[in-house]
Formats: sequence, C-alpha cells, structure tokens
Amino acid sequence: MKILITGGAGFIGSHLVDRLIKEGRKVVVIDNLSTGKKENLNPRAKLDKIDICSPKISQIFQKEKPEIIFHLAAQIDVRKSVENPQESAKVNILGSLNILENCKKFKVKKIIFASTGGAIYGEAKIIPTPEDYPTNSFSPYGIEKLTIEKYLDYYWKIFKIPHLTLRLANVYGPRQNSKGEAGAVAVFCDKMLSGGQPIINGSGNQTRDFVFVEDVIEANILALKKNTVGVFNIGSGRETDIITIFKKIRNLTSSKCREIHGPEKPGEQKRSCLDWSKAKKELKWNPRYDIEKGLREAVDWFENH
Repeated sequence: MKILITGGAGFIGSHLVDRLIKEGRKVVVIDNLSTGKKENLNPRAKLDKIDICSPKISQIFQKEKPEIIFHLAAQIDVRKSVENPQESAKVNILGSLNILENCKKFKVKKIIFASTGGAIYGEAKIIPTPEDYPTNSFSPYGIEKLTIEKYLDYYWKIFKIPHLTLRLANVYGPRQNSKGEAGAVAVFCDKMLSGGQPIINGSGNQTRDFVFVEDVIEANILALKKNTVGVFNIGSGRETDIITIFKKIRNLTSSKCREIHGPEKPGEQKRSCLDWSKAKKELKWNPRYDIEKGLREAVDWFENH
C-alpha cells in the first residue's frame, strides 16, 4: 500500500512518516518546506517539494498512484488567518480542494484529514466538548478547517471517497516548531532552555487540552486501519491552564525565569477541552501520555536539539 502525506516534513507529519515506514509502508511526502524541515524527514520517505496549491500535484498522483492520503499540510497560524484571511483560505481551502480533486481523479481509496478541535467549537458551554456540539469558530483558520470537513462529506456522498477526520486538540512534543504559531509548550521549552524569558499571554488562566504527539500518531494509524467514515475528537479530555504548563516546564528545565504576563491576545479562547469517548468506542483509541510524561519527553528533546 502506497501512502501520500501532505505536510509530511512538519511536526506531526514527520512522526507519522516514521511510524508508517516502521510498519513497512511505502510513503511519499508532499511538503513545500515553508514550515516543515527536511531534517525531520525519514530518509526512506520520498519527498516532493511542492505546494499543495500547485497544479503539478496531479503529476505526483499520476506517477505515485497513492491509495491512502493523510492530509496534514495547512497554514496553521491562527493570527495570520486573522491578518490575511484570503491568503490563509488560499492554502487551507483551495490547496485542500486541489488535493481532493486529485483524489477523485486518481481514485484514492481513503483520506484521513487533520482538522482542529478547539478552533472549531469556539467557547463551548459543554466541557469536555463532544463532536456533535455546534461548531462556532471565531477564527478564519477554524472556519477553513470546518469548510474542508464539509467538502469531505461532499466527496464521500457524491464520489464515494471515504474520509476520516481527526479534530486534534493542542498537540505538543518533539520537533514542534518553537517559532511562529507555536504552542505554549514549545515556546516555553525553547525560552527556558536558552536562558530567555517567556511571556504568558493574558492571565494564563486560559485552558487547553494538551495531547502528546505520539498519541496523535496512534490515532492516525487506527484511522488508517478502521473501515469507517466520520469525525473524531483526539485529545486528553483534561483542561490544563497555561500557568500550570509554565510552572511544570520551569521545574523540568530548572529555569530561573519569572512568571511575567503580557497583554491578552485579541479573540483568544478562554477554555478548550475535547471529549474523546467516540474515538475510544469506535477507533479503540485512548491517550497513553499524561501531561507529566509528555512534558518530560518534550523537554528532553528540546535540550538535545
């Protein structure tokens, strides 16, 4: 079975490539390396450096004839999506449609899509939030991801291309980019280990659902093996506030930095936490890393890189 991964040189994508190759799969990667890094990529994977918006994508599909697509490539910076919604939509919507049209043309057997958990539900009144909770995104990024979920339903109903969408919580772990639209874990690790001073946005009481990257990879592998169509939350089901993350990483790094707060980011969510009971029931998935174990592995990686 040949598998194509968009965004395969990125944080999550490169871990997925490693796991699939370890399982003996043939893997082709599409990545423009705008945020992905070549050094992340397993040398046994084939890399095509190309943007998902490029019409030349068809040539790759024609040549490689992939059976399964993991679609992870995206413009993931929520703030950039707010500043320039047209450019963000170009990548996340038109780029994704380019992939989907090629899936239709070359009769791909299945698409597994990396969507977003927190940004799709907005300020939910039910915590942890289940998949059937009304979607209420406050950012162009969340709207874009939801739009692709709707398109996937269309391609399933009309062209019978099965899809499985994973709504990911706040993923963290080794290889996460600590620059740009990085998660708090990567930023804090980078700053504290380099003797810098991280800044906590706002009060720091805002909560997130932190899920370790290896748990996310396991969810993708189970999605590959499961013959089902639908949307699944992938998270820890636990709320952790940013001040707690700051203190845990400060202890792990033995940093002497102070707890300094900056201005609150406009439109930032107050709470986010996903109910993953559907994934447990239907995919037989459950998170194996608690926040302590995951943060230790993340800090170890940042220390050595």
